[in-house]
This record gives sequence, C-alpha cells and structure tokens, in this order.
Amino acid sequence: MLRVLDSDVLSGFIGAAGKFFNGGKEVVEFEGLWAKTYGFKNAVSVNSLTTGLQVAVGAVGIEPGDEVICSPYSMSASATAVLFYGGIPIFADLDLHRFTLDPRSIERCITPRTKAILVVHLFGYPADMDPIMEIAAKHGLRVIEDAAQAPGIYYKSRPVGTIGDVGGFSLNFHKHIHTGEGGLLVTNNDDIALRCRLIRNHGENATEAYGVEDLSNMIGSNYRFTELQAAIGIEQFKKLNGFLSHRADLGRYLDRRLLGIPGLGIQHIESGSTHSYYMYPVRFNEEIVGIPRSLFLRAVAAELPKPRFWDTTPFAEGYVRPLYLNPLYQKKIAIGKKGFPFNFNCGVTYDYPKGLCPVTERLYEKELLLSPLVREGMSIEDIKDFADAIEKVIERIHELKKWSDSAGTETMYDAVKAINENVL
Repeated sequence: MLRVLDSDVLSGFIGAAGKFFNGGKEVVEFEGLWAKTYGFKNAVSVNSLTTGLQVAVGAVGIEPGDEVICSPYSMSASATAVLFYGGIPIFADLDLHRFTLDPRSIERCITPRTKAILVVHLFGYPADMDPIMEIAAKHGLRVIEDAAQAPGIYYKSRPVGTIGDVGGFSLNFHKHIHTGEGGLLVTNNDDIALRCRLIRNHGENATEAYGVEDLSNMIGSNYRFTELQAAIGIEQFKKLNGFLSHRADLGRYLDRRLLGIPGLGIQHIESGSTHSYYMYPVRFNEEIVGIPRSLFLRAVAAELPKPRFWDTTPFAEGYVRPLYLNPLYQKKIAIGKKGFPFNFNCGVTYDYPKGLCPVTERLYEKELLLSPLVREGMSIEDIKDFADAIEKVIERIHELKKWSDSAGTETMYDAVKAINENVL
C-alpha cells in the first residue's frame, strides 16, 4: 500500500486506447499472477464480481429477449446481470448433493431463445461441469461460471473459471481473499477477453483502435480496478493456497465427526475435485432428527459462546430465498415501468410461480444448514467444540422433542435455554 501511495498513481487506467487502457503496473501484475498460477490465458480485473458478471454477459453477446439459464439459489447478481442486457433469467432447479444447477433441469429449460447458462459454484464446491458443457455444446450455448465463492478450486483436476467460456471470482470483504471490493474475470477465449476489457473501460472510445467490428454491447463503463486494490490483491493471493488448505483440514475433521449421524447429510467430495468451504453445508432431515430445523439450530447455538460476528455463527438456515420469489420476478418489473425485458418476446409469457424449483424451495424452507466456521481464524479445537455441541443436542433430542411437542414454537426458546443451563 505504501509503495503505491508513494508512486502517486492510485489508478493506472485511461478510458481511451493506448498504453494505459488496460491499467497500470499493479493491475497488470495482479491479473498475470492469477492467470499464470492456474493456467488461464486471460485475466481481467473488475471493481466487483457483480459488475464482472454484467461484463461477462455482455461479452458473450446476450441481447434483448435472449434467455439465460440461471441458478435460483445464489446472490441476486447471479441473475440480475442477465437483465442489464435485456436478457431473461430462466431458473433451473438444483442438484441436491452439489447445491448447484442440475443438468437434467437445465435441459428441460432450453428453448430456441436460450443463449447461455450461468453456473454458480455454490458454497465453494464446483457444479457438475462435464454434463453441463455437453448440453451447451449440443445446443450451441455459452457458459458463464460464477465462481465467487470458489477461488483456486478444481473440478476433476481442472481449475474452475475457464471450463466454460468465461468465469469470475469475487474479492469483496467476506471472500477467501479480498481487497475491500473487487473481482476478476478469466477466460481462454481472446475475443471474449477483449470484449470484457472494452466493456470494463469505456469501450465505445476504443472499438476502432482494437479492430472490433461487432459493436453490440460495446457501450462500456467504469468497472476498473485500482492500483491500490491490485497491490493488496497480489499479497492476498499469495495466501490463498494456505487458506484453502486450512479450510479443507477443518472441513475434513467436521466430515469425520458428522458422518453417520442420522438426519444430518454431509457433502461428499468426488475424486479430483476440491472444495473451498466458503460455507460448510449440511442437509437436515426433520423426520429423522425429530425436531424442526430452527429448534435444532438454536439448540446447537446455545451450547457455544455467543457469536460476535456473522462468521462465528455456528449455523444459519436456508441461505437466500429462491431468487424468483423476489418482487422483481413476481411483478416482472426490471428496466423501466413497462415490464422490459420480460415482455420483449411477443407471445411468450414468463412466470415465476412458487413451486418452480421444488428442490431449491425444499432446501430453503426445511433442509439446508450452513456453517461459516470452517475458515481461517478457527482451529481444530474450535471445530471440535462445534461438533461436540451438535452431538450433545442429538443425544438429548428426545427431551427437546418433548418440549417442542408440548409447548409449541412460542416457547422453543425455553427449551434451548434449558439445554444451555444444563437443566435437561
């Protein structure tokens, strides 16, 4: 940081063709470090992966009325990026094991208007990319990888990000490495890389200089990464493998402790693939465990110190509401007040009813538990305490069930408090 401050160059970009169109020294070094380490042909830094996904959607040529198959279970930008170019998000359902797009559901969503698939590697585990790429090849579709939560992760020995046409990683404050805000796009396609760089930096000023004849989506913006952020990112990137290794150690320990507990399903990692453990997911089966998910969560929390920050919360339930249930999709109002782009394809009606993605809704409403504890700053002893708390609650589940059956949800807190005070 001091080196950059002393240089008096906090941003090396100029929004016109020339030496600084692609940024300054630190930005170029940062992009090159990622590309060289993982074998990506091109890396393009951006000021967030939210804008990065918009850049990627534009670069692969999405136009008004084009349909893009998206995950219903992700940060909102994984779908709204499509809307920025007048595309229409079509939500496919999830694979219950991976929590990523189910290839069978993707296939069912394809129409003559489908132009791309936007895959999310959720919680740090890669989507099943081989069948997804087969579907894309069969139908002539582009594939964008949202790897915000999965930097440095491999799918069957291939780094995520460039298995599809273009991918991206997030560098905001709660990701594995961060620069405050920021993101990085990667691609092995030189044409897509050029279009990403143009959209990132006022490309309308530079299309002639870079020989771009297809002017579609070439109205650029200022999605640039600063020299200061890049300098921080270079040092943070050097720590990534250590962070991933530590999280994997904690994840494997928790796997061993939870494996075989009735009603708690853990994620099994396939050979050749890795997990970043942005979150540690657990599938909860209320019928087997015997109490509601919310009561189980609160009982486990009652056995541990009160969390000071979100990332020391033992368990969260449900992740985000399925995206298509948000008002944007229910009312079909995005750009302007007249329903664009949902009404762009004349004679085609787009609806996003409850029940659209039953697996996703099941996870959200009843089954999914997430723990952020598997991360740097936490030790095996910390995770042991967490596992001990889970086992204790499971062992006394019959007593908790009595409380919940007799008292109802209004006084569930009393049951949790009783466990914490060792009354039960």
